[in-house]
This record gives sequence, C-alpha cells and structure tokens, in this order.
Amino acid sequence: MNRIKIPKELKQMNTIFKNAGYEAYLVGGAVRDVILKKEASDWDLATNAHPEDVKRLFKKVIPTGIAHGTVTVLFMNKEIEVTTYRADQGYSDGRHPDKITYAKTIEDDLSRRDFTMNAIAANLNNGKLVDPFKGKKDIKKKIIRTVGNPKDRFLEDGLRPIRALRFASQLSFCIEKDTYKAIFEKEIKDKIKSISIERFRDEFEKILKSEKPSIGLKLMEETGVLNLFIPELAECKNITQADSRGFHQFDILDHNIYACDGAPKNKLNVRLAALFHDIGKKDTRTESFIENPNSAEKLLIIHFLKHELKSEKITRNILFRLKFPNSIIDNVCHLVKEHMFYYQSNWTDAAVRRFIVKIGAENFEDLFDLRIADIYGMNNQKVLPNSETIKNLNELTERINKVNKENTALSLKDLKINGNDLIALGVKPGKKIGIILNQLFQTVLDDPTQNNKEKLIEIASNLIN
Repeated sequence: MNRIKIPKELKQMNTIFKNAGYEAYLVGGAVRDVILKKEASDWDLATNAHPEDVKRLFKKVIPTGIAHGTVTVLFMNKEIEVTTYRADQGYSDGRHPDKITYAKTIEDDLSRRDFTMNAIAANLNNGKLVDPFKGKKDIKKKIIRTVGNPKDRFLEDGLRPIRALRFASQLSFCIEKDTYKAIFEKEIKDKIKSISIERFRDEFEKILKSEKPSIGLKLMEETGVLNLFIPELAECKNITQADSRGFHQFDILDHNIYACDGAPKNKLNVRLAALFHDIGKKDTRTESFIENPNSAEKLLIIHFLKHELKSEKITRNILFRLKFPNSIIDNVCHLVKEHMFYYQSNWTDAAVRRFIVKIGAENFEDLFDLRIADIYGMNNQKVLPNSETIKNLNELTERINKVNKENTALSLKDLKINGNDLIALGVKPGKKIGIILNQLFQTVLDDPTQNNKEKLIEIASNLIN
C-alpha cells in the first residue's frame, strides 16, 4: 500500500490549499488507522500554510493551539485540526517545545513525531504516502517504535511512554525492546511523574476502553507507571486469595485486572468498578485454619471481611485524585460497595423490594455486569450463558421485574401520606417527620397493602403517641 483513499471532504479542502499555492497532508493516527483497515475517527492535517494563512483561506477557524501552529477548521460539518509544519526545539516543561519554528517540508515535520506508526503522511492530492521512518513496515509487524532515540523522544514529553502502553493495549501491538527498555530508566520515570494528572487520566481511560485493557494495565504494572499514579492498585500484587475452597487462582491485582477485561467495553463506570472492586482486600486479609476431615493437615481459609467497604473508600480516593467527575465517582463507588450482594431463591418479595431500594433501579444492569466481570476475573474466562451465575442473575431480574409491575411503593414519594399529613396530626416540622415517614416506608416495603392513606395515618398516630 503506497497510497490511501482520501475522503471527499479532505479533497475539497486540498483544492482550497492548492489554489492558494499550499500543500497539505493527512497525518498521524488517521493514516495509521486506514493502513490498519480501520475507520479513522479524527482527521489531522499538516500544511506549509501558516495559521494566519489558514484563517484567511477558510470561513470558520478556531485558534485552538495557535501558539503551537494549530487551528481547528470547521469544514463540511467536520472539525479538522490543521497544524503548520513544525521543527520543535527543546522541551523544558516535558510537554511543550521551548521554541516553535516552522519547517519547510513534511519530512521535517514527521521527524518530530512520537512513534514511527504515527509518522506517516498522505498527500491530499493523490493519497500517496510519505513514510521516512518505515512506519508502515512497523504497522505490518505490529511494533511500536519511537522516531529516533527512545530516551530523547520520551524526555521531550513524559506522556509519550504512557501513550506507548496505551497504543499497545488499543492495537494489540508489541513495544520494540529498546523503546520499552527506556521506560524503566529513572530519568524517564521522573519525566513521566511530571505530567499533569489529567493527561494521565485521559490515557488511562483510553486503556480501559480498549478491547483488552489487561494488556495496557499489565504493562503499566511491569514498567512501574501504575505505582506512580495508582499505587494502591500496584500494592495488590502478590497478595494471594487462593485457599482450600478453590475460589481464586490469581492474586488480587491480576483478579482485578482480568475482571476489568470481563466488563463491557462501552461502560467506563463498570470497567472502573471492576478494576477497583477488590482493592480493599489487601487491607482486610486474614487467615484461619479449619480441621480437614480427610487429613491431619488443617485447611487454610482466607477471609476479606467487609472488604467492599474498604474498597469503596480507596476507590473514592483514587478517582478523586485522578479528577474524575463527581457523577462517575459516586456511581463507581456505589457499584463497588454493593458488589457483594448474595441473592437466593428463598428471598421474600419484601427482600427483593428492599434490594431494589438499596441498589436503585438505574444501577441493576451495571451491578449485574460487575458481578459477571468479577466471576470472569476469577479464572480469566468468559462466563457462559448457562452458568449458575447467569441463571441466578436472570432469576433475580425476573423477581425485580415482577415487583416493578406490581407498582408498589419503592420510594418515600410513593407513600400515600406525606409531611403535610403528619403536620396535620400534630407533628412539628423537623427531623421527626422524616423519621416517621421512613418507618412508614419500611412498613410498606414489608407489606404493600398497608400503602393507603387511612392505614398509614393510623400507623403514624400510633407512632406519634
């Protein structure tokens, strides 16, 4: 493949550049993805036109990174990032070049890029590829290799080593040995530590959204990057769970990582919950021994009493530190806290109603996905549709649907009595009203037939007296 097909929108943009005497190339991940026969989601262009020229050529231009030669052009309902050929000089802050100088050729521009697979350009005129660092060959071999010396490239921007791990996870590529070796160097580690937490979080999210996040997560653990940003998870390595009952074969770290693989790819919240659901086990682990009926040697039993509560607390601290939105933090922590639910067929309808109230109707699907991910993580194997886990969850789902169809009271607002009714009975406004309403709600959860105004007023009167 020496050329690729250029989309019609880019061809029309190229006509504008060409008529004005400029050249333009499609660069970066879009070219790589087309070579991999994937659909390119974002289009980045490189051109010898300066930002002021681009602003003059197109009607709608946003100066998104004009200090670094980048603008965003709104063209044919697309947002297309356009950057002038650059030859960066020095990276004192580990991210931005100390001095921006505009390069003359596309080859000069490609020479400053991170990896060979991202240093390929496609001429918008004819789709012909410019590949000075044999990136196409590395793509074919599924290799991630820096453009030039790995240490020099990584010292320019501390995010690049993490990007290497992320690409390995997203593309299932191997990192070239010298490139990988450089990540272990102290000087590189110090540079990695200097990046902002938001930049790390964005790469971390992309790893979690990849087909098999365990690839990137294990590379993070091996290289020490995990310990730099999420030490609580790294500390779970080599903490055993396996005992005589045979529930687990992996340590806590690997179990959490494989559970993340088992969570739905399109649900970041469930993947986060899966990755951290047992992180509290490292702080709650205890051992005991019981008699072995078949031998004089006692059986080892490992306990993690209330580890889900500890896991929730640690997870909240991690997600807060990584600056995730509060809505995600609260949702993930709720899933982690409730992941140890244990449904049995002998649950009463009242027990099911209490479960619905405790978990929240909007969280059932995610919580059940987390349960399946947890089981997946025990053996690193897919949970089969006819497994006891799926049967159990299906039965609980049927019970929940049955209760929902009965249209029973599942929140305080569903009660046939409210605070004003209690005030009419002589209760002064304040905490006491909430206490009484909650007691009435518990009564209705046990027996939905009690949810009519006359009965609730009678019960409330007795409580008041």
